[in-house]
Amino acid sequence: MASTTITGPRTTSPKVALGLLLVVYIFNFVDRQILAILAGPIQADLGLSDTQMGLLGGIAFALLYSTLAVPLGWIADKTNRSWVITISLGVWSGFTALCGLAQGFWSIFLARLGVGVGEAGGVAPSYALISDYFPSTKRARALSIYSLGIPLGSATGVVAGGYIAAAVDWRLAFMVVGLSGILLVPVFKYFVRDPVKPPVTEIAPAQPSFMQTIEILAKKRAFWFLALGAACSSMLGYGIAFWLPSLLQRSFGLDLIETSLFFGSILLIGGVAGVMGGGLLGDWLGGKNKAAYGLVPAIAFLLAVPLFAAGIMSSSATLAFILFLIPQGLAYIWLGPVLSAVQHLVTAETRATASALFLLINNLVGIGGGIFFLGALSDILTPVYGEDGLRYSMLISLIFYTFAAGLMALAARYLQKEWVEDS
Repeated sequence: MASTTITGPRTTSPKVALGLLLVVYIFNFVDRQILAILAGPIQADLGLSDTQMGLLGGIAFALLYSTLAVPLGWIADKTNRSWVITISLGVWSGFTALCGLAQGFWSIFLARLGVGVGEAGGVAPSYALISDYFPSTKRARALSIYSLGIPLGSATGVVAGGYIAAAVDWRLAFMVVGLSGILLVPVFKYFVRDPVKPPVTEIAPAQPSFMQTIEILAKKRAFWFLALGAACSSMLGYGIAFWLPSLLQRSFGLDLIETSLFFGSILLIGGVAGVMGGGLLGDWLGGKNKAAYGLVPAIAFLLAVPLFAAGIMSSSATLAFILFLIPQGLAYIWLGPVLSAVQHLVTAETRATASALFLLINNLVGIGGGIFFLGALSDILTPVYGEDGLRYSMLISLIFYTFAAGLMALAARYLQKEWVEDS
């Protein structure tokens, strides 16, 4: 399929659209990840346990983020994808700023719910919009560039949040990043618009309804294995991303600034390498054999397990940095290949809905379950292992990557058969 021609009074090139979508996604993860680096100051100020912090980082965000993504994805398919993203950016940024006004567990819990409501309309429509702009031969790379928002946003949130909290307090950190996102809203809407589809010269088939889309995906075994595999990987991925700053402070004795630089560097270097490497491998190997879109992530997850284990159990912060860097990259490789594969399991008209259903499974299980699981397990193990309870909680949780690898390998068996080529 050739690249979509953009027409109308204000044109948008695919590169400009992708660039601004990336900036919005960076803000998405700044707002999402900043809670991790600020967990220590927040716990000290509000008197919260690891279990309560796990709820704030997990269920408080994931509950509405995951469930509302499905109807908002369907609305984006039916109406205007760029408008849905614009409104969502404003909502989640506003609630991020409100986190800085929290006075206790329930007030910050409700604010995090609001962040989840806003971010629910950001990612799935963005996947679909990128797929509208880029042909299938370049789609994994384009989605990988967009997915750079994860390591870039996470690293920015960790470093900026750590420095602002150390210089002033954690409340100002939330307010600064939230208000910055609000300033981006008019810029994004002015420059990014949905591609105008060429006129149809014959009667087009009716667009599948919401329930018809669900029925289509329900029969796609590759979709379920990809979604469940991603969910298992996210159980550990989001869990480590949220709790690693606390581990660095408790078990390695780093202060807030040292922790932000340590973790931010791992996210930035490893994350960028992993995301881009996965996209390149997906387009290259997937062009020869569609099974590669599942096999590449499966191999990456298996390789990451022993390296993460060595880093978690290391007694040296310097050695831990080296050991965490490689598996952090391997942990991000799945994004380009898997997201591209999901786009090809349905027709173009239902891509946002399909992406939202994929994200529902991935995020409700991954974010909602993983962060809470690691926090609750840490509380259970702390009476036995003291401050190393979190270390052993993370070590036990590595089992989720082995589950993810097996599910991705199963998905690879069905991708060729269930693949939908661009028309």
